Amino acid sequence: MRLSRRLVLAAALAPLLAGALPGAPARAEEPNSILNASYDVAREVFEAINKQFVPAYKAKTGKEITVNQSHAGTSKQARSIVEGLEADVVTFNQVTDITFLVDKGFVAKDWQGRLPNASSPWYSFPAFLVRKGNPKGVKNWDDLVRDDVKLVFPNPKTSGNARYTYLAAYAFALEKFNGDKAQADAFAKKLLANVVVFDTGGRAATTTFVEREQGDVLITFEAEVLGVRDAYKDRGFEVVVPPVSLLAEFPATVVDKVADKRGSRQIATDYLTYLYSPEGQTIAATFNNRVVDPKVAEAFKGKFAPVRLLKVEDVFGGWANVQKEHFASGGKLDTLFVAP
Repeated sequence: MRLSRRLVLAAALAPLLAGALPGAPARAEEPNSILNASYDVAREVFEAINKQFVPAYKAKTGKEITVNQSHAGTSKQARSIVEGLEADVVTFNQVTDITFLVDKGFVAKDWQGRLPNASSPWYSFPAFLVRKGNPKGVKNWDDLVRDDVKLVFPNPKTSGNARYTYLAAYAFALEKFNGDKAQADAFAKKLLANVVVFDTGGRAATTTFVEREQGDVLITFEAEVLGVRDAYKDRGFEVVVPPVSLLAEFPATVVDKVADKRGSRQIATDYLTYLYSPEGQTIAATFNNRVVDPKVAEAFKGKFAPVRLLKVEDVFGGWANVQKEHFASGGKLDTLFVAP
């Protein structure tokens, strides 16, 4: 059975209330579909959200719509939009990819102020999936730079997922070595050198680890490792949540240039607002995302292990600095990255 099908969780979702949907009645000139361009491992959560949003939207507005999905590494998605992909909304996993769309004139500069929590409806962080019995004894980031431990995670040049892994490891090393950037560089270089396969996106990396059985450790978002563990109980995979990791926010916004062209702004806005509703938050949490609604978060807290989360703003001075120092052409990642 293909991985994307096996990852659909069987947990029952509470019936959603159509009355919770915000937004004004649909206008005749609006399109009957929108496209959500999202990150690679978000297929299942948005399939579930769309199945509930569509009837809720019809009950509220009387209008039948379709929410189409596109999934890939978010850097690739952002480039595709600039090149002509007409995505009405993006639900990404990295601020810099939306900044790219801002710089290209596709998204308004004030996008983070248009929705709660700086337009991030849920969050996660890099965690580890290991094989049955954790034969390499992996517990923390230190273990990932050992010569006997082989890793699988996506290519940081194409995947926001992988960029969080790289930044989390670098942040860990800065703490370990008391801010010594030379030692942090060496740590990150060794981590990258231990990767046996650099796939273009997070789901392809999961497939490499699970189905092609390569590597000792898969590093990806906690939501993904929990989902894989639960979907493949017969394989005995184990989740390792490191004591410290890096907060991964999932920014979402209307793609203004596309929405204005297609007349889809109201639908797109209602769709993103729905992600913050108790119903939307419950679905996200059911798929192992840590959510921002306090009541929903409290209801699901038992399924999540404790972790200390560092923030990009505190460690690196913000995403603009990260982009300039690490991810720009000729930046630190280019210096440290050695493809196998």
